[in-house]
Amino acid sequence: MRIAVEGCMHGDLDNVYKALQYMEQVQNIKIDLLLCCGDFQAVRNEYDLKSLNVPPKYRAMNSFWKYYSGAEIAPYPTIFIGGNHEASNYLWELYYGGWAAPNIYFLGVAGVVKFGNIRIGGLSGIYNARHYRLGHYERPPYNEDTIRSVYHVREYDVQKLMQVEEPIDIFLSHDWPVGITDYGNWKQLVKFKPFFEKEIQERRLGSKAAAELLEKLKPPYWFSAHLHCKFAALVQHGEGGPLTKFLALDKCLPKRKFLQVIELEAEPGPYEIHYDEEWLAITRRFHEIFPSTAKNANYGNLRLQMQDCRQWVQSRLKERGAKPFEFVMTVPCYDPSRSVSNSPLAGCNRNPQTESLLKFLELPYLLDDISESGPSDLGSFVNSEDIQIDDIDDGDEESAEPEDA
Repeated sequence: MRIAVEGCMHGDLDNVYKALQYMEQVQNIKIDLLLCCGDFQAVRNEYDLKSLNVPPKYRAMNSFWKYYSGAEIAPYPTIFIGGNHEASNYLWELYYGGWAAPNIYFLGVAGVVKFGNIRIGGLSGIYNARHYRLGHYERPPYNEDTIRSVYHVREYDVQKLMQVEEPIDIFLSHDWPVGITDYGNWKQLVKFKPFFEKEIQERRLGSKAAAELLEKLKPPYWFSAHLHCKFAALVQHGEGGPLTKFLALDKCLPKRKFLQVIELEAEPGPYEIHYDEEWLAITRRFHEIFPSTAKNANYGNLRLQMQDCRQWVQSRLKERGAKPFEFVMTVPCYDPSRSVSNSPLAGCNRNPQTESLLKFLELPYLLDDISESGPSDLGSFVNSEDIQIDDIDDGDEESAEPEDA
């Protein structure tokens, strides 16, 4: 199985797919899957742009809307995670994962799926200590504060991933695990990105949550993006323990290192994306403490015995099958023939895929619960020592996205 990995997409699906098709032609190979490490920008129409945390002058429709509408079909099965420049209102509809467009699958805020017999996990967003221990209190339409905090990684989603016991083959995160530079040529990195050196020395470059997951999951492959440069590392987990090959990739720009193809041993195809049994069991077990306000989940009341839940999920999947529920359009798509779309500005849509998955798992829908606490009363949940400016995109002078401070 050949899997292509791409760094930050920034909505440029057309050029990434063209690059892969050219690679196939020149190298006489077949690529089975594309993975994207965030900043995918699944923008369907003008109103989705309002949920994209970039200044208005940098907002552009780019090309995802063509795949959402069906005007174009992704030539490769595509799986992506979220970053810090996303149509966050759309990704919130698909919190548990689902088809963002035909043949394009969002892994969810946190998630694990199977592609053939390859297990792929991922964590969306970027780490920020100010919000890590808060719940998911943000709801669209977002204000000036929540448009930034909505993509910050939450402890609840990390704790779900920490329950995974079966081997993960590939893991995706947008920002790098903190400390990963210890395992690669960081001196060469700071020659290219000199402003990283202080953060590396102070162990502030990257995500503490991702580092915890790397230590727990120990996947053979870990891919990241965010900092718009290529960086490789090899992590040895204990003496004689498993190895993780880490690779960060650039954004989609000419003459930049934004693509990598790996080859894995796998069962013969055809390959399809399927739900993962263990992950659905974890999702079902954790749902009862889902933190829909700024208050964090109460993990002390959670019963983590998974065997009965796993057997229940296994039985349900045997009855229905493991294919994800089908893609459904939930808003009118961008129409380039009109200067402004006539579609209404939606608040928090219920995506039929999410509704169907929760019904399948016999769980209530909680994503549109009205938050009981928001930015005005976060003081009791935030440790003042955790406040830091760490939402920086990359400081890359060639990037269209300004630093997110």
